[in-house]
Amino acid sequence: MKKELLIVAHAPSDNTAALSRAAFDAANNYAPDDLMVRLLSPFDVQAKDVIKADGVIIGTTENIGYMAGATKDMFDRCYNNWIDICAGKSVGVYIRAGLDGTATTHALNSILTGLRWRMMAPPLVLHGTWNPAFIDDVAELSLGMAAGMDAGIF
Repeated sequence: MKKELLIVAHAPSDNTAALSRAAFDAANNYAPDDLMVRLLSPFDVQAKDVIKADGVIIGTTENIGYMAGATKDMFDRCYNNWIDICAGKSVGVYIRAGLDGTATTHALNSILTGLRWRMMAPPLVLHGTWNPAFIDDVAELSLGMAAGMDAGIF
């Protein structure tokens, strides 16, 4: 039975779109016969999308020292539907932060702790001016998630 990895990525720019595409491609190319990978905007996520996924990667920008409004909107709409039903869900996070990502990391950690989701690694914070190496960093995070899911670790 195929496992499903859902990538929820806010991608308001060409650079953040490259990050979400790298996450999708890395996971999708890892085990295409064993893993179904979906990529959605936070605006398009419905509670059922996360409920049926075996693992989730959340990609967000940091805006004015906080997670993107699109990401916050997703949690506002779906959080109560996910409590208890999604406890133990494996999750990875990447944050494209012009600043240091501290407030966004703290907010996401609080939300994910409340949901009792399992972080597969500390949040990946891509801070400062754009660096093309960010694409490889996100691909590596996604590949790790795919490999962990395929091996039954996540």
